[in-house]
Amino acid sequence: MIFEDLPTTPTSDELLDKAFSRAARAGRAKSGLEAQQSMLQTSSNILSDNLMNVVTAWPDFDEVDPFYYELADAVAGVDDIRASLSEVAWASRKTKELGRDYQGKLPRGDLDAARKVRKQGFARMGSVMDEVADDLQFLNDVRNDLNKFPDIRPDEPAIVVAGYPNVGKSSFVNTLTNARNETASYPFTTKEVRVGHVERDHIRYQLVDTPGLLDRPADERNDIENQAVSAITHLADAVLFFIDASETCGYELEDQQALLNDIEAIFDDVPVITVCNKSDLSTDTAADYYMSIENDENLDTVLDAAVDAIGFEADLPPSRKE
Repeated sequence: MIFEDLPTTPTSDELLDKAFSRAARAGRAKSGLEAQQSMLQTSSNILSDNLMNVVTAWPDFDEVDPFYYELADAVAGVDDIRASLSEVAWASRKTKELGRDYQGKLPRGDLDAARKVRKQGFARMGSVMDEVADDLQFLNDVRNDLNKFPDIRPDEPAIVVAGYPNVGKSSFVNTLTNARNETASYPFTTKEVRVGHVERDHIRYQLVDTPGLLDRPADERNDIENQAVSAITHLADAVLFFIDASETCGYELEDQQALLNDIEAIFDDVPVITVCNKSDLSTDTAADYYMSIENDENLDTVLDAAVDAIGFEADLPPSRKE
């Protein structure tokens, strides 16, 4: 995932401590006016370079996959991220400019006056860093939230598993992928996303279970969760919708059918395959496939149906909503 390589964003105080301690060492290596010049140059360079490193570490949101864009937008708002990055970029330019300006103001022949000017330069740089302290903290918080998301890759075919709670979605993912799955909390909810991986004809498929998002009607989701669903729509190449005709999941068949209609409307350009799970208890519903995880019946058949519906070829990308 592109966000997992984002480095920790340093705080304003951490950068100031680093810059001024390095500047002090640089000053001790020289004397007189040259020492004051070296301290100003060193501090401004360190601040400017480290601030620009923060900016360049982030991807260009105009070029990222729509899934990643929507994910970042759901977590923190892409416009807010861009605004903070813009402020940090400004601070990078400004600290560099201040270093040059105050070196030019250093008086010759008066060391005490030169020290005073250098301290004024340090104070101005400190003020600039105070202005972007909240932006740096915000970017680090967003980075930490995005890093909580599991490794989902838009360039690999993805099968999204949907349906009401307790219909067997997690058991399906866990059974087919054995230990090759990961669980992580969404950064915008206490629920967890489960991602498993299976291979067919040397192609890796992602099985994505999204509890808390695709297991209840849209009108019960908040705005952030609906935006997260939008991210998932960019990811999905096929959807497996599980129905429990026995209603032992705790939800009536009519409600499950209504959720299916909602899912079909959301994923209107990818195949949605209906699966009646717990077929050992009841098959009293129309479905594309009937399956029993309890009796280990038709799990591979259902998976193969999703793989066939995607029609992924290794040298061609799957059809994906743009």
